[in-house]
Formats: sequence, structure tokens, C-alpha cells
Amino acid sequence: MKIGVCGIACEACPRMAKGLCPNGDGCRPKDNQMCKIASCAFQKGVDLCFSCPDFPCQTTRAGPIGYGYCMYISGKEL
Repeated sequence: MKIGVCGIACEACPRMAKGLCPNGDGCRPKDNQMCKIASCAFQKGVDLCFSCPDFPCQTTRAGPIGYGYCMYISGKEL
């Protein structure tokens, strides 16, 4: 199972399911106009946004994962 930079299993991603993945095989940290999370991770040098010390941030607030859930898994309070 591939995990995208946002933390979603690529097979469960709505874009991947519709054949609209900008990378074809899942999001990876790189400059990507279709995915702000992938671009942010690339700029910060992390493989998953969960590994970033700034997680959750304004970029993750935009989705695709609910911000409340991001706060929950980070152990930070809302």
C-alpha cells in the first residue's frame, strides 16, 4: 500500500480512484501545483507532513484530512 505525503493511502484517494492523480502513482514530496501539501513537504524536506515539526499547519488545514483529526494525531489541543 502506498501512502501519499498527506498520509492518505493512495488507493483510497478520491483523485487516484478517478484516475486524476497528478503523479499517476501517488503524491510524493515535490513541487506539485495540484497538491500544496506535496509542495510544502518538498520545501521543508520531509517525506510525510506528519513528520514535520510544524504539523498541523495552515497547509494541512486546507485538507484533505480534517484539521481536527490532524490536531488529534499530533497530540496538540484544538
